[in-house]
Amino acid sequence: MSRSVDSFNTATQLKVGERTYTVYGLSTGEIANVEGVARLPVSIKVLLENLLRHEDGESCTREDILALASSRGRASDHEFSYHPARVLMQDFTGVPAVVDLAAMRNALLERGVDPQRINPLSPVDLVIDHSVSIDRFGTADAFRENVDIEMQRNLERYQFLKWGQGAFDNFRVVPPGTGICHQVNLEYLAKSVWSEEQDGQMLAYPDTLVGTDSHTTMINALGVLGWGVGGIEAEAAMLGQPISMLVPDVVGFELTGTLNEGITATDLVLRVVQMLRERGVVGKFVEFFGSGLDHLPIADRATIANMAPEYGATCGFFPIDAQTLNYLRLSGRPEHTLELVEAYCKAQGMWRDEHYQTPDFADVLRLDMSTVEPNLAGPKRPQDRVAVKDLKPAIDAFIEFAGKADQLETGVELGGSETPMHHGDVVIAAITSCTNTSNPAVMLGAGLVARKALARGLKIKPWVKTSLAPGSRVVTEYLKESGVQQDLDALGFNLVGYGCTTCIGNSGPLPDEVEKTIKDNDLVVCSVLSGNRNFEGRIHPLVRANWLASPPLVVAYALAGTTRIDLSRDPLGTDQEGQPVYLKDIWPNNAEIDVLVRTIDNEMFRKEYGSVFDGDERWRNIDSGIGATYAFPADSTYIQKPPFFEPEYAGRVADIKGASILALLGDSVTTDHISPAGAIPKDSPAAQYLRSRGVEDADFNSYGSRRGNHEVMMRGTFGNIRIRNEMTPQIEGGYTRKRGAADPEFIYDVAMAYCQANTPSVIVAGKEYGTGSSRDWAAKGTLLLGVKAVIVESFERIHRSNLVGMGVLPLQFTQGDDRKQLKLTGDEQIDILGLEAGLKPKQTFKAVIHYADGKEREIELQSRLDTLVEVEYYRAGGVLNFVLDRLSQTA
Repeated sequence: MSRSVDSFNTATQLKVGERTYTVYGLSTGEIANVEGVARLPVSIKVLLENLLRHEDGESCTREDILALASSRGRASDHEFSYHPARVLMQDFTGVPAVVDLAAMRNALLERGVDPQRINPLSPVDLVIDHSVSIDRFGTADAFRENVDIEMQRNLERYQFLKWGQGAFDNFRVVPPGTGICHQVNLEYLAKSVWSEEQDGQMLAYPDTLVGTDSHTTMINALGVLGWGVGGIEAEAAMLGQPISMLVPDVVGFELTGTLNEGITATDLVLRVVQMLRERGVVGKFVEFFGSGLDHLPIADRATIANMAPEYGATCGFFPIDAQTLNYLRLSGRPEHTLELVEAYCKAQGMWRDEHYQTPDFADVLRLDMSTVEPNLAGPKRPQDRVAVKDLKPAIDAFIEFAGKADQLETGVELGGSETPMHHGDVVIAAITSCTNTSNPAVMLGAGLVARKALARGLKIKPWVKTSLAPGSRVVTEYLKESGVQQDLDALGFNLVGYGCTTCIGNSGPLPDEVEKTIKDNDLVVCSVLSGNRNFEGRIHPLVRANWLASPPLVVAYALAGTTRIDLSRDPLGTDQEGQPVYLKDIWPNNAEIDVLVRTIDNEMFRKEYGSVFDGDERWRNIDSGIGATYAFPADSTYIQKPPFFEPEYAGRVADIKGASILALLGDSVTTDHISPAGAIPKDSPAAQYLRSRGVEDADFNSYGSRRGNHEVMMRGTFGNIRIRNEMTPQIEGGYTRKRGAADPEFIYDVAMAYCQANTPSVIVAGKEYGTGSSRDWAAKGTLLLGVKAVIVESFERIHRSNLVGMGVLPLQFTQGDDRKQLKLTGDEQIDILGLEAGLKPKQTFKAVIHYADGKEREIELQSRLDTLVEVEYYRAGGVLNFVLDRLSQTA
């Protein structure tokens, strides 16, 4: 990073203890005189400091700084460049990113350029946390056995990552079996205020990052500005490219009061998600303030910040205050770090205390936390909050919609035994996911529910698959230290692994007899998980309804065995004396939980993170090979050299003529619908490919684990079993039909037929296209299927950016047009004209729809190339080709 030209004369000195730091001050020099700077939201102050520190007169100018400084928390169309301090990755999205970097090195070598010009310029941490699957559960050996299976299944991927760790600078890998990337980030990696030496001076500045997982937002609980981006955008940031963005709206969210006895942070966040989704905050920052923060611990803030993708915001930011310092101290950060954080934030007007003035916000929401009640969210969207007392009618309505209303009271035998199963039964109860496993209060609360349930003689129902997947080893330490781990074990919630499991579809197989009973009787069954995502088809292909809940409620519903129950009134079961046991009888009070929370100390964190990058013996013994470039093994089914840098994918802007519609989709199509995820179906094109390469069905592993192989991933794109293509209404799943044909075929097969005929294709969809996780393969797979443009009513932020990053044109209907109003059936051809005349941000293009009956209709489509930088990326054929071209030209 070159030194800022600092045209506002903001550089100043800050002494902390015996050390002196250079900071770019918001209350020094000319910038302090810009009206409204002092009352900017803290999240915008972080961005403003970033601009001051990176001002170079070209990519960052005085005009950029003034536009942000005078924004008053309100959006504008002014584009500026943002340089995050670091990048965080998980292995599902990280592996393909590193594959791309390796392929870029090979491409440079082929051009006669030093391949080591491809190297991360910003610190990158990749945490292997998405590969463990719950194959074993409910036993003391489940963790060891699952890790053994994980290492066996993923050896090729792990060899590749170890090569990357040795080949690339500024790149660290946290080995498997350590924790979820967001929790490792919260507990160890983040610093709140970063520092580095530059030109002989020590700089201090806010810790910021982007991550290849949408729940990167969790770190905003520590006052660290960060959000999820696609792997493509993250790769660009790694390679020194700034994040291009527009000045955002900042929505203030005032929290007052305190949570009532027995109410959890999960109950709170589900209420927050519902409120913000209803208000509409897509693409906006949310910043929390108010007296309620005075006693809201970082763990609770992390729960709220984590679910920013669920309420649609770019981030959910909490200013740094005394609670932040308490957590940094508890988690073992050095004392000087705490001193620097406090001194820096107070000097910059970023500190929240009794003197804190409410910033200028574009909009404000308010919530009195004392009004929050116990609740869940589901059955297939995280914003659909349902009070515990209303769950039974909610699931009954869902079952009725599935056409099973007349079977509600009918039981069926489980695996030939007399134990009956019913519609609405819970078959997966999982304490999992970064959202809640970072929070000691709810984790220890779950342990106390287990202890009290055991004391009353309650047991888990036999059809329920239980699991405990903590976000870090620290959680295991305090569960054991408090004594509740043995209670969880006795109830069946044994440790199954450290990582993101059920929440991303790594729930593993159900017991054979349960699976057979569900299939044979077409049962509508449920999962209850302490996660953040519950989209249909995500958790398990046989589970139709998925409910997000706090860890204590997960235990409670596992005991009940059904969601067709009102836990506020109905008993969970009976005790040894035959007396009914209600949830209130086993629900711990706050004082009981607080006693256990106080047993957590910083030695637990120091112990578990003292050798965090070392891994166990199995990791250390992996032979990874060495060298600046990677020799992609031709026979590997996990890692293949991607084609993105071949000439056919290089930039060539041209009008799109005679395009066929590959899929006609509805509203709220998620990246889970688009990007391959979860288990690989045995009858899918991906399965056919793997079998052709000699892979046995039992060794298919998951789509996520094979993200480094484009041949697998492109065959699974748009292959979700619950996707609904309006061109094939008679069948659910990854099917479409050729233009003019009647019979459904796999989308992959039709796409390849179009590619072979040199016929471009487009995707047409409704509102909120691309919601969900920041899955780069949702864009990469779209590109490889030959899709030239995606035409929708509205996009979610990350997926739109990813499409641009891969050179796919994102377009929106205008003037009230949509697929229904235009009477599209999939038998049309579409021309998109005007691209060759020159590109600029957010322009409109003429499109001509050629109907099957010979009629034509002209409409206007708005380009969602939102910034000049995005236009340049699209011209180059995507951001990676853009970087590759620049490096080749400057060699």
